[in-house]
Amino acid sequence: MPADPSPEATSELVARLRAAGCVFAEDEARLLIAAASTPADLAAMADRRVAGLPLEQVIGWAGFCGLRIAVAPGVFVPRRRTEFLVQRAVALASGAGGSGGPPVIVDLCCGTGAVAAVLAAALHPAEVHASDVDPAAVACARRNLEAAGGRVYQGDLYAPLPAGLRGRVTLLAANVPYIPTGQIGLLPAEARLHEPRVALDGGADGLDVLRRVAEAAPEWLAPRGHLLTETSERQAPRAAEIIAGSGLAAEVVSSDELSATVVTGTRPAGR
Repeated sequence: MPADPSPEATSELVARLRAAGCVFAEDEARLLIAAASTPADLAAMADRRVAGLPLEQVIGWAGFCGLRIAVAPGVFVPRRRTEFLVQRAVALASGAGGSGGPPVIVDLCCGTGAVAAVLAAALHPAEVHASDVDPAAVACARRNLEAAGGRVYQGDLYAPLPAGLRGRVTLLAANVPYIPTGQIGLLPAEARLHEPRVALDGGADGLDVLRRVAEAAPEWLAPRGHLLTETSERQAPRAAEIIAGSGLAAEVVSSDELSATVVTGTRPAGR
């Protein structure tokens, strides 16, 4: 049962959140109240939020493509712009043709497993696999993918995946870290201080992890299978070159509405 504070206590909570820099203080107060089970619980949650923890980590979930994704302290919080990657993946899967069997989905650098969870729901029935190097993220992803029957592995990129997936993957989603190392210090404190650096830091130009993903992608993708990765608009041309260099047909698509850019790579049918 929610904490159900008095109108006066609610107003005080809103004022406290606003003073801490929360732009949408009223909305955040409503979410905190709904998530808290007692007044003491609400007070503790408010303290964590005012201290700078991301709201999603405080209340334990994030909204993503209409689903409620479980989130825990210390994990990367799914971003709304990544919904564009999911939209692109669903569109490509719907037009893929192929064998007509259930799609095989792999979510690399899966974090909470948000991308895999939405794709599993949108493309059901599907065979779903996800991996991440961070144990806290893997624990969250297992919670989020359990109902969909997805399998989650801990390890570096492709390393923990079953060998039987080679050459079978219909959709390879890889929301890799793509912030250049030198720009990590410019990120908002919520990300810089409360999300794992391994989920943010993409190396000197932000594309180091993508290089590793793209290099091995052709051996995991099925013919006409697709690799999808999110990047910044500035990085997209170079990201497309990297993906094309691995032998995939590269394409860059952007969404003004979500301020998002996705680069796809498609394995040719005859290879």
